[in-house]
Amino acid sequence: MNTSIRTTSRFGVLLAAGALLLAGCASTSTTPAADTEAATQADAFAISDAWVKSAESGMSAAFGELENSSGEDITVVAASTEVSPMIELHETVTDETGEMVMQPIDGGFVIPAEGTYALEPGGSHIMLMGLDQPIVAGEEGTFTLTFADDSTVEFTAPVKDYSGANENYVGDDSEMDMDMDESDTSGSDDS
Repeated sequence: MNTSIRTTSRFGVLLAAGALLLAGCASTSTTPAADTEAATQADAFAISDAWVKSAESGMSAAFGELENSSGEDITVVAASTEVSPMIELHETVTDETGEMVMQPIDGGFVIPAEGTYALEPGGSHIMLMGLDQPIVAGEEGTFTLTFADDSTVEFTAPVKDYSGANENYVGDDSEMDMDMDESDTSGSDDS
């Protein structure tokens, strides 16, 4: 009789310990899933000194200092605006003849972790193409940037007068000129 009480007792203790273990495994964090959303690339983005070059028609560009406050690189892969029917992310490079040419940038604008990426005349920029209405100094343009993680952010930039030298645009099936010389910054510091 004594042996059967010990076996039942041990069995009861094992059952109780098993129940506690299962209860511990089944418990979850008390934080709701909605509160643990991961940060997006857009959350780490800021822009300073944004501006757009005034233009009567044809082409123009938007500039500024892109900023990343996160510990990882973020990438702008697309842009859009009501100011222009066609928009591309561009870089300026030297071609085989030594001429500075603008072209779409492969992979987008990569803003380094806790760093900046400059959009400036004579360098990388947001290219506005196919303008059928003037972009007038004193007005503003609103842009939406899309990041590699599909997050988006909007910013507004003032339009400023800017005169520069010639650079060529090398596109898929055409070549166009645009005035964008980094040595002439008239209007780029005005607000």
